[in-house]
Amino acid sequence: QLQASGGGLVQAGGSLTLSCAASGRTFSTLAWFRQAPGKQRELVADITRGSSTNYADSVKYRFTISRDGAKNSVYLQMNNLKPEDTAVYYCAGDPLSRRPPSYVYWGQGTQITVSS
Repeated sequence: QLQASGGGLVQAGGSLTLSCAASGRTFSTLAWFRQAPGKQRELVADITRGSSTNYADSVKYRFTISRDGAKNSVYLQMNNLKPEDTAVYYCAGDPLSRRPPSYVYWGQGTQITVSS
């Protein structure tokens, strides 16, 4: 129900945009997570239906999360990428307006590799 796309290989300092298309239902909160090798999955950013956003400190001012209600999609614009951003990125959604969100729906991961 969540389909992520847009991963790839990029040089440090470059940019990429991830997209995640939802189908079958709408979501109150949508988010991007990432998991680097040997590390726990971490929240990168999330966005509510009202477009309130929240970012991990490590990506603040470099990444921008946005959503398109008409397309039922969420995006992650990533600028000034660093090697430490290398990870598998996942989109996730909570269909209910819960705080904190409960991400019960997950897309497949998409690999981002940032070369130095």
